[in-house]
Amino acid sequence: MTLTRRGFEALRVAAVDRLCADAVAVTFDVPPELAAAYDFAPGQSVTVRREIDGAEHRRSYSVCAPAGAPLRIGVREVPGGLFSRWLGREVRPGDRVEVQSPSGRFVADPSVPGRHLAVAAGSGITPVLSIAASVLRHPASSVTLVVANRGSASVMFLDELADLKDRHGPRLELVHVLSREPRDAELLSGRLDGERLLRVLAAVDPRPGAAARYDHAWLCGPLDLVEQLRVTLVDAGLPPARVHRELFFAGDEPPPRAPLRVEEIPAGGSTAVTVVLDGLRSTVRVPRDRPLLDGLRPTRADLPYACRGGVCGTCRARVTGGRVEMLRNHALEPDEVAAGYTLTCQAVPLDEQVVVDYDA
Repeated sequence: MTLTRRGFEALRVAAVDRLCADAVAVTFDVPPELAAAYDFAPGQSVTVRREIDGAEHRRSYSVCAPAGAPLRIGVREVPGGLFSRWLGREVRPGDRVEVQSPSGRFVADPSVPGRHLAVAAGSGITPVLSIAASVLRHPASSVTLVVANRGSASVMFLDELADLKDRHGPRLELVHVLSREPRDAELLSGRLDGERLLRVLAAVDPRPGAAARYDHAWLCGPLDLVEQLRVTLVDAGLPPARVHRELFFAGDEPPPRAPLRVEEIPAGGSTAVTVVLDGLRSTVRVPRDRPLLDGLRPTRADLPYACRGGVCGTCRARVTGGRVEMLRNHALEPDEVAAGYTLTCQAVPLDEQVVVDYDA
């Protein structure tokens, strides 16, 4: 059985575990011949694919298992969701689900000791749990884990978090903040924001400059919260390069600039786009009024993508020739953009010829 680095395989579902009323964890059985392809780093995600009424759909889900454990994803049901409802209510052990090999750069290195801050809002706990459980395996590492939810009934992995605390004791500071459920301590009741996070960290470590004492911070949740917490931690003295973020959705941000209408494009308004993927090069002409991914997909069905909203980063590629304009970016860091990387689901070609390298 062969699998390209970005390919899909129909993996057998080993287990579907109910986490709370609207969330499950799905574990996949990866056969030995695919173990290397599906080996994951803590914090990475996989893309799931299915066909509905003849149309292909994809979604990205974070791995919630520690490094070396069976491949497992956390899924919270979205009202009317094509995937989340299917995975949470219809998929059963023994079923086959098409899963792409793991990817993503929101990853921690468990072999390096360090002091970690992890903040997760709602389903943002999924990759954060993988990171926390993995780094705590190093006896010299510690984690302060702040988990924000509306109420205790909606906390994903509640029992697993408690077990993790029991196993690692003082090396794991576990703090639950509930926005819509009263708690004994006022600090833990209310909406999590930058000011409340700093108060929580001061309670964990009362020494001055507690927020700047972490080696790494891992933030996962909605855009507005993650960005606020990132700014708060940087302002408190934590170097920006040590603050890592992962978004689950971009909230109510205004939509990106609308693509040009066909009548606004000059005659011959198309671009010759050369794609490099898994060592193979091909050139396709695509219209300039559409993102690269949309223009390339009809002839390059193997291109990696998931959310198509500029959030997951699955479609990341490096522009090595010509120019593009990104309409929206919630996945790439400034240094990646400066190095020439783009999100092909959001990149509109600007020149007669463009080269994008997915292998870079």
